[in-house]
Amino acid sequence: MQTDLSAALDIGGTKIAGALVDTHGRLVVRAARPTPADKDGATVMRAVAEVIGELAAGPDWSRVTAVGIGSAGPVDAATGTVSPVNIPGWRDFPLVAGVRALVGGRPVVLVGDGVAMTAAEHWQGAARGHANALCMVVSTGVGGGLVLNGRLHPGPTGNAGHIGHISVDVDGDPCPCGSRGCVERIASGPNIARRALAHGWQPGPDGDTSAAAVAAAAHAGDPVALRSFQRAARALAAGIAATATLVEIDIAVIGGGVAGAGDVLFRPLRAALRDYAKLSFVSGLTVVPAQMGTDAGVVGAAAAAHQSRLEAFAPAP
Repeated sequence: MQTDLSAALDIGGTKIAGALVDTHGRLVVRAARPTPADKDGATVMRAVAEVIGELAAGPDWSRVTAVGIGSAGPVDAATGTVSPVNIPGWRDFPLVAGVRALVGGRPVVLVGDGVAMTAAEHWQGAARGHANALCMVVSTGVGGGLVLNGRLHPGPTGNAGHIGHISVDVDGDPCPCGSRGCVERIASGPNIARRALAHGWQPGPDGDTSAAAVAAAAHAGDPVALRSFQRAARALAAGIAATATLVEIDIAVIGGGVAGAGDVLFRPLRAALRDYAKLSFVSGLTVVPAQMGTDAGVVGAAAAAHQSRLEAFAPAP
């Protein structure tokens, strides 16, 4: 017997990925296009339409019951609009309305990309089996999402759990969001590299100044590179501990490119968490790497669509 499918879109600054996902989280059909991020909004939407068109071209499309979108943010699920920082042509862009016009009246659910990653990790990844979890993407930026009482908790606009803009240094550097000392301003990849360069780290002969290059130097024992990752780890630990204290999560899952640094990040992060998570109800908090990899966006968007559909048909309390 064939099961229902969810159509899913993962929209980022470099790629628009799409998939048809079954109820076990398996990707049945895939499609992708480069994101024309330097073009106008209509051009970006045409790329989205091409991805949907490819997904809809086969016989499996008839089994699609809902559509999920995970998008770079900010997003506003209440209005169905997106304003991704890395797609300048989309400002308050009516993405949900545009997708709905392409999918034959199927329900469309919009969440931020951090929330989509969270949905994927809770459904099929490192947070599976945990009723209360924080999942994070630490990369060019720092995003995240929450699972509370066993359910994805996107919040009214689809941005709940955006830990990157918790302030962990009240006298810290100004953040592009307008605040100061945000987790993202300290722990994102570009800011790890910025800090290392400012304190004397020297890139290798290839001139690579990325966070990955800083991580490689840290693995080789470079003290400046190590301190830059230790500072990022403390910022992440402070944000995670604050979140845990507010909503009693028991696991934090970290993915994204910076998480690829491995023990250079996770060892000082776990040590710092012991300093910040002192209260009895958060002292058992664990931190683990994400498991879903590059498929997290589409799997999570499908999970969000599936949860929304189940809730729509649930009996009233």
